[in-house]
Amino acid sequence: MTIRTKAAFVASLTVITFVAVLPPAHARTSTASALACPPVFGHGGYPSGPNPWDRDQVRQPNNVRALNDQKTWGADGVEGDVQLTQQGTKAVMWHNTTTNGLTGTRKNITAIWWTAGSDNLRDRRIARGPYQGEQVYTLRQWLDHVRSRGLIALLEVKPETKAVLSDPAYAAAAWKEISDPIKERQASQRILVYSQDSWVQAELSRRHPGLLQGSEARWTDGVAWEEPPPAWSGNVGRWQEVLNQAPKSVMTNYAREYRAWLNGRCG
Repeated sequence: MTIRTKAAFVASLTVITFVAVLPPAHARTSTASALACPPVFGHGGYPSGPNPWDRDQVRQPNNVRALNDQKTWGADGVEGDVQLTQQGTKAVMWHNTTTNGLTGTRKNITAIWWTAGSDNLRDRRIARGPYQGEQVYTLRQWLDHVRSRGLIALLEVKPETKAVLSDPAYAAAAWKEISDPIKERQASQRILVYSQDSWVQAELSRRHPGLLQGSEARWTDGVAWEEPPPAWSGNVGRWQEVLNQAPKSVMTNYAREYRAWLNGRCG
């Protein structure tokens, strides 16, 4: 999903977030003590201009190195993208509809097996960007690493999963691939879920009603993402506007800069 689309979707919902960065003392707001700092969810930027798939640098925190970066940058949680492989046989963490950005022949994620065949998903690697060489992780692997870093897991179940999740031939097994890893960990790990697809969202609400606050994370950036990344400073006006509304949590492509910017503006 593009950042502009995500912003419109998330803005229509509620939130959950954590964040911060160092401004000069004279720039700190006088209302800082009255504002609670929201939890900050790190997100990976995706180009908003023409042919974004050609310029995407695969920055989404769906792999271990990206998760480690988000932790270092001060994020309290991360948004990851859940996809399903062929016939719903494996829930995996990948943003794009296809294997674009990975080694090997381009195929839809829903048309590829996790381990079977020479073009399977497990053996591919990210082909470009800061996380080049990283693998695709299963939902279970991803959740375990998120927990090991003390982060909150915010899962977006991608709209592409609907075709499998709604197919009577595969639905039961496919839903187990998504739901079982969540249920196995939710007692010891903070996990939130949501989807931009209305049917998937309704099913998540029925299957995981206590975890649906994932849609509450408020999109806070004001500048559409591009490659190379726009300057973080263009977001400051929007950051302040959202912070003044006392969000429960926020989501940003600039976790490091946002965390520093929060310093002294909330408590």
